[in-house]
Amino acid sequence: MNHELHAGALRLAFRPDLGGAVAGLWHRETPILRSTEPAALETSRAAAMYPLLPYSNRLGYRRFRWKGRDYTTRANVADSPHSLHGIGWQRPWRIVSSSAIELVLGLEHPGDDDWPFAFAARQYFTLSPESFSARLQLTNTAEIEQPAGLGWHPYFVKRARSRLHVEAAARWESDATQLPTRKVAQPGIDADLSHLDYDHCFEGWRGRARIRDERFSLQLVSELPYLVVYTPPERDYFCVEPVSHLSNAIHMAEPAAHGLVSLAPGATLEAEMRLEIAVV
Repeated sequence: MNHELHAGALRLAFRPDLGGAVAGLWHRETPILRSTEPAALETSRAAAMYPLLPYSNRLGYRRFRWKGRDYTTRANVADSPHSLHGIGWQRPWRIVSSSAIELVLGLEHPGDDDWPFAFAARQYFTLSPESFSARLQLTNTAEIEQPAGLGWHPYFVKRARSRLHVEAAARWESDATQLPTRKVAQPGIDADLSHLDYDHCFEGWRGRARIRDERFSLQLVSELPYLVVYTPPERDYFCVEPVSHLSNAIHMAEPAAHGLVSLAPGATLEAEMRLEIAVV
């Protein structure tokens, strides 16, 4: 089940059945995000971008306490003791509506061993000749309040002259399993990707991340307050992920102070991001 949007020289391809994922984003034949033709994409983890909901990053040791009750979640990746990235990226989404430049995807979750609370979600994508935009909504369809967070996990192509500029206030250090442990001051990042080795959550992000290489000048824009930056030196990609809460916020003494929302029955949490694209 594939779908594509076209605008000017841009092409945005999807695999709704693989976690509502973006399979690829190209300017003519050149990939902007890590891109695979949708028919060849085998897993959402190899996609160009996928949604993070109802939480982002890691849920520590697959368990949590909420409103006086203990819950567990199933392992959803083989290489971590934690649950990762929520459940939306591993569930099939359906096409709600589509056109040449817009796509709406839907997901209804009844509550199960992966996430105990029922919710409904929507993804809205639009494409123009200079940008693409994504909007994510999560509505609590359970009868009780539930913890909720949102975000996106885009994978950018790392090129010889790739450079990242982000203004921030602080970086969270992590333990060996990538759970945050303490906050340290860091005004941001301004460096070539070849010199970076991050797998950290940043806060105090100013809402814009600039990415430039020999082919493109990109600007990622979102009002979400946290940014996860993942720059593995041995990989040909890197990730700049706008998210609504700190990783593992549900285990913090004050989850709300770290961005996690207590979503009332019938209430909706919403987020937006935009990627502005210019050829250099």
